[in-house]
Amino acid sequence: MTIHELQRAPWRLVSAATRWHVTSQQQARRNALVASTTLTARRRELRDVEEFLAELESRREASPLPEPRAASHTA
Repeated sequence: MTIHELQRAPWRLVSAATRWHVTSQQQARRNALVASTTLTARRRELRDVEEFLAELESRREASPLPEPRAASHTA
């Protein structure tokens, strides 16, 4: 590191310190957006599963399974 770069180094720290709240807020917004998107996908999947199971149950009630037949033994 040269003397000229060394003299500018504290200003980089000062600049970073004055902008940390902005970058922190931007990162928090990105994280919230990702979390919201993930939750929406999970809710959609849960709704799809519930609809599928409800449809399966209504089909089962509409046409019940036949009674099992007794096995015939021939000797």
